[in-house]
Amino acid sequence: MVLERRIGRSGLTVSALGLGCWAIGGSNIVNGKLRGWGPVDDNESIRAIQTALEFGVTSFDTADAYGAGRSERVLGQALAGRRDQVIIATKFGKLFNEQTGERFDGVAASPDAIRRACADSLRRLKTDYIDLYQFHEGKYDLEQASAVRDTLEQLVTEGLIRYYGWSTDNPERAQLFAEGSHCVAIQQRMNIFEGSEQTLAICEAAGLASINRSPLAQGLLTGKFTVESQLPEEDLRHKWNHKTGVQAEQLSRLQSLRDVLTSDGRTLAQGAMGWIWAHSPITIPIPGFKTVAQVRENVGALRYGPLSDEQMRQIAQTLGNS
Repeated sequence: MVLERRIGRSGLTVSALGLGCWAIGGSNIVNGKLRGWGPVDDNESIRAIQTALEFGVTSFDTADAYGAGRSERVLGQALAGRRDQVIIATKFGKLFNEQTGERFDGVAASPDAIRRACADSLRRLKTDYIDLYQFHEGKYDLEQASAVRDTLEQLVTEGLIRYYGWSTDNPERAQLFAEGSHCVAIQQRMNIFEGSEQTLAICEAAGLASINRSPLAQGLLTGKFTVESQLPEEDLRHKWNHKTGVQAEQLSRLQSLRDVLTSDGRTLAQGAMGWIWAHSPITIPIPGFKTVAQVRENVGALRYGPLSDEQMRQIAQTLGNS
């Protein structure tokens, strides 16, 4: 049986691991240059999504801006004929041109802009409703955010979306949305090395799900990087320095955690997901993917479930958190 979790107070139950669909959107054009996750093969992406379905994954997280609509289009194609078996989460609020693939500065958060974005996402996803609609601008002005929440409540009333949330690491913003009757989740960055405990605590207190982006620290927790690793300029991680700085420190800490994360047969990536599940009963990690092989490894974490209390104790001790 696949490990499951509830999406907050919605009553919806999903696999405890979802798939994050940022990478399969490929690249956007930012200031005249490609920026993203490098080349992607849409056919491979579709096979990967369908593989996840076969292994019991029931939730998929995307955004309209991922590849300027490409990720949503691919997801909609992959889920054709199986819409009633899955939960689709997408996001709005970024500015982009679907035809040219360009991304722009600024926020699209007026009532009219949100409605247009919702209609466009429904078209690309080939569906007539969105299960979880999330605000994508994590630092949006707090005083104006109530109007965004009110618009989302209207979209629920109209049947265009079922529930909503905010992709933000900020506890004050999470609290504001938590006060909305149909808010059921906050998406926050969380992995062994990063995450706002305050934001997580607000989710726990309000009965919201904590959907966890970057559960593998954008690939670093898979163990595939070394101090010599270099990424192409197009890759959004191009400026990572594996010899000095934050990534170098995380690589070193990962080495100290390797044995405990893999002590019961898991891969590093599977151990990292197990840590998130053990950290809180409301967490739902959404690792990214570009290939069938990556999906198979990520979904394999469901067989193991949360790390044990002893593994968590050893990790906390190693990281100096005990």
